[in-house]
Amino acid sequence: MKGIVFTEFLELVEEKFGLAMVDKIITNSNLPSGGAYTAIGTYDFAEMLSLLTHLSEQTSITIDDLLLVYGEHFFSVLARSYPQLIEKYKEPIELLSSIENHIHVEVRKIYPDAELPTFEIVEKTEQALIMIYKSSRAMSNFGLGLMNQTFTHYNANATILLEKIKTDGTEVKFSISQN
Repeated sequence: MKGIVFTEFLELVEEKFGLAMVDKIITNSNLPSGGAYTAIGTYDFAEMLSLLTHLSEQTSITIDDLLLVYGEHFFSVLARSYPQLIEKYKEPIELLSSIENHIHVEVRKIYPDAELPTFEIVEKTEQALIMIYKSSRAMSNFGLGLMNQTFTHYNANATILLEKIKTDGTEVKFSISQN
């Protein structure tokens, strides 16, 4: 997993819960990296899972809810760092439907060894989108947060339903209806 995901996560934890919480979850997680991340480095997903688990334990917030908030935060990171990926699109459905064939292609140019989830478009209209998310990391709520912020970015509203196809969350169907 790319280091930017770790560095931004720890920045969000510090912003929301303070530096003491960052230190506590890093210490409790007993990380091979020691919790020292660089944005361009690559780290084991198990470290992120450990950080999330310990943050959840400390805050009584579910991992899914933490991932949702983190996904919403991460959208602003992408918009600030890579505006050209987002500003190319005039509508949120267009942006979301381009994840696999445009945005992930561009991400791989920046981070060639990035392990990204896949998004298969099942159905698309001007106001609706059905996608299948697949990832061994089961971080669909992170994706949901990104999707929520996509609509906010475009000053649009949507109903986004998340349905687990596999109970472990490695395959999820997103049904999106723009209001």
